[in-house]
Amino acid sequence: MKRMLTLFVAACLLGGCTQPEPLKLSLIGTNDVHGALLQGDNGGGLATLSGYVNAVRTARARDGGAVLLIDAGDMWQGTLESNISEGAAMVAAFNALDYSAVAIGNHEFDFGPAGPAPIPESPDDDPRGALKQRATEARFPFLAANLIDNATSQPVAWENVRPSVIIDIENVKVGIIGVMSRNALASTIASNTSGLGVAPLAATIVREAEAARAAGADIIIVTAHAGGECTEFDDPYDLSSCETQHEIFAVAEALPAGLVDHIFAGHVHKGLAHIVNGISITSSYSRARAFSRVDFLIDRESTDVINRQVFPPTQLVASPSYEGVKLHTNAEVVAIADRAAAFAADLKNQKVGIVLETPFELTSDPESALGNLYTETMLDDVDAAISIHVINGGIRADLPAGELTFGSVYEMSPFDNQLMVIDLSGAELRQVIAEQAHRGSRRVGFAGMRVNVECSDAIMTIEMRYDDGRNISDSDNVRVAVSDYLALGGDRVLQSVMPEAGFNPQPTAPMVRDIILHSLAKRGGSISAAEFDSSAAPRWQLPKSMNRECRLPAAR
Repeated sequence: MKRMLTLFVAACLLGGCTQPEPLKLSLIGTNDVHGALLQGDNGGGLATLSGYVNAVRTARARDGGAVLLIDAGDMWQGTLESNISEGAAMVAAFNALDYSAVAIGNHEFDFGPAGPAPIPESPDDDPRGALKQRATEARFPFLAANLIDNATSQPVAWENVRPSVIIDIENVKVGIIGVMSRNALASTIASNTSGLGVAPLAATIVREAEAARAAGADIIIVTAHAGGECTEFDDPYDLSSCETQHEIFAVAEALPAGLVDHIFAGHVHKGLAHIVNGISITSSYSRARAFSRVDFLIDRESTDVINRQVFPPTQLVASPSYEGVKLHTNAEVVAIADRAAAFAADLKNQKVGIVLETPFELTSDPESALGNLYTETMLDDVDAAISIHVINGGIRADLPAGELTFGSVYEMSPFDNQLMVIDLSGAELRQVIAEQAHRGSRRVGFAGMRVNVECSDAIMTIEMRYDDGRNISDSDNVRVAVSDYLALGGDRVLQSVMPEAGFNPQPTAPMVRDIILHSLAKRGGSISAAEFDSSAAPRWQLPKSMNRECRLPAAR
């Protein structure tokens, strides 16, 4: 044995043995794809993504490396091509792209029971039926470590849904943990998430990561449907362009050093490519307009990370090559997208019966022309005096100029929310407005009234008047048109005034989208954005600067 060891050392000194080349592991991430099978006006789509993924896989095959493709949630809700099959086309495309794992996001619950009903209509309806069905069709795991079944106080135990997974790739064990935002369940229809809770992210990640390390994981990846925002990507250590108060930054800072290597983020539709507390974090906007990427260089013998390269979000545009490889789209993904598009085409191209002289553009302003159009049409032929809607998040796309089609209205309002009419006292409505006054760009939009908010010595006063000038007093009964999403607690807009038993469900109520379509068709002719511009007479009149302590006086 001693002679053999001596000969081995001599041979190495003479160049007879070499250190193996490190493994390059490319991690590609998507988030908030929202049904974007097809290329949109700004590029993107899963078909385009497939060419880039193929190129990275070809490059890694050439250098002996490996690729993992991971998603951070909100996969399927958002386009007619996806929604018409309750996300089945998206899962088929993810299968064809060979995803390694995905996180569950809040909008994965939007379809409710499998089938046409968006919420349970009988005790036999499973409120998570559509989500569970999609999970069984996937060839990759759905991850939800902090989604808790309140009956067991444990993570949900559904088929192909688990807290985490360990993947062995090129003899490197990669642990992947899925979590969702602490507010995720407040951003979908409450009927579909009854009996569920969300555990704290950081504590959940620590528990799962320590278990994965104990099981031999060399690298820990978190796919989190929770996010943050940065606008500059030249230096991953420079956080000066970042909104560091956002959730994912706090999560990263709370994790023990060295426990987690990378986080794929999402939920807020922003870009990230930064390093926080030694953890790289990436996010790539939404609707498959870009993808995230980080490359790890790993010692093949020790499995230690030697180096890491964080890429800025890569825009998905028509390009001849990437990574020095000519782009070729995945034929199976293209076929899935084409079939979905053909299936939806007739419905998508139906004419509404009205022409838009100008685009109605999506902005964060609750009083944009598009937001005002939405809230005003919600009131048409409805027995309500005012309407309230979450503009930022509830409206998802512009309405383009020209003859309006069903498809454009659908992409603006892809959620199958029903319209409900609820009764609030003037005092309750005033409380809702007081809470919303502090929400900045996340304030609701409304139609049918105007409000004037003033603050003096941290005391808030609110004047509310109907459009005809009548004052709304505390003792008045006000009929309010809202979506079932709000009526059931969505975004906590009505939470403080909600009856103990909740607002009465109205299972036969029409969908908000159908009310809007009917209103526009009945109007006919043509309209322009200028007709819905409220800047000359704002519905929201607020102080230039809102004192955070400004509140309504306590009721006597």
